[in-house]
Amino acid sequence: MYKLLRNILFLFGPEWVHYFSMNSLRFFCKISGITNLISRTFTPKNDQYSTVPAGRQVLNIQFSNRVGLGAGFDKNAKYLNELQALGFGFVEIGTVTPLPQGGNEKPRLFRLPKDKALINRMGFNNDGVEIVAERLKKWSQKSGVGSRKSEADFRLQATDSRLVIGGNIGKNKITPNEDAWKDYETCFLALHPWVDYFVVNVSSPNTPGLRELQEKESLKKILTNLQSKSGNMRDENQKPILLKIAPDLTIEQIDDVIALALEIKLDGLVVSNTTINREGLQTVNSKLETIGNGGLSGLPLRHRSTELVKYIYQQTKGQVPIIASGGIFTGADAKEKLDAGASLVQVWTGFIYEGPGIVKRICKHLAVNSPQSIVGSQQPRQTSD
Repeated sequence: MYKLLRNILFLFGPEWVHYFSMNSLRFFCKISGITNLISRTFTPKNDQYSTVPAGRQVLNIQFSNRVGLGAGFDKNAKYLNELQALGFGFVEIGTVTPLPQGGNEKPRLFRLPKDKALINRMGFNNDGVEIVAERLKKWSQKSGVGSRKSEADFRLQATDSRLVIGGNIGKNKITPNEDAWKDYETCFLALHPWVDYFVVNVSSPNTPGLRELQEKESLKKILTNLQSKSGNMRDENQKPILLKIAPDLTIEQIDDVIALALEIKLDGLVVSNTTINREGLQTVNSKLETIGNGGLSGLPLRHRSTELVKYIYQQTKGQVPIIASGGIFTGADAKEKLDAGASLVQVWTGFIYEGPGIVKRICKHLAVNSPQSIVGSQQPRQTSD
């Protein structure tokens, strides 16, 4: 059924289809009973497909299942109710920047059907952190997690709501790299009451100069500053801070990231972002040249992403939890990532190609083929006075 619908949708521009599809879903979910029907259809059932045993946590958070939606799909936190109804265990909103950004010129999102891939050069288009934070606040209040006396109460209620929210944060295009740490701090402080964890995005290829921030000293300044701000909130509720890395890093750069993660006791890594590599694609070169620059996502990243997950897990001896992203279309793809050392997985391009049943299918496969434990489950984070 979805394949037929996909063939029709693929006749239209991908960015238009994205918003048309999600706005249509939001419209139908306003009709009495439709949200519950969608949820019953697509949400993994706890007694049959749950892959996160009660009491086991990742990042000190209880996830209803291991399958999340990667950043870039719901940049502005507009579709949380609808994505929850589709069964996602967690949704990463953003990338969010301090000031609103229109992003790069259109067209900026392209399909490569022969490769089951996408190329995007969106450019951190988003409504800005103030609007997104207000939207998250209203969502939490509407969904029953807004009436709280403290952030700790929010965390408990947010867990009960079954949808964990990650905040992916970045810098504005106009912000020079030497001041980038200020942009990350601004987003961190504004979103802190309303998300469960943070992901620092310095690995998108679509903001000029951004990937230069992946160098060790630049990263250390950004991350330690955020950890300092988080440490000042110890009487409230600290939120895990993760770093999202590019698949195009050299082995030396990866080792630097690992060393830094262990040195500053980083809460986790998201592995990985899109790639600028075009090797081995079935799409003809003339089409690739017409599309031009951008980050490639989807099935071509599966092998490289798994390699990185395995290498980082082995080098850190499992001390740094990993959220795996890249080329996950099936339950077997997700299991490959978990077997390599990931604790959780994220889909994005796979969601586009496989449709709304992807979460339930992956969870069903994992329940049948995976041991009832989480690789790399994290113990409560230690803090020092």
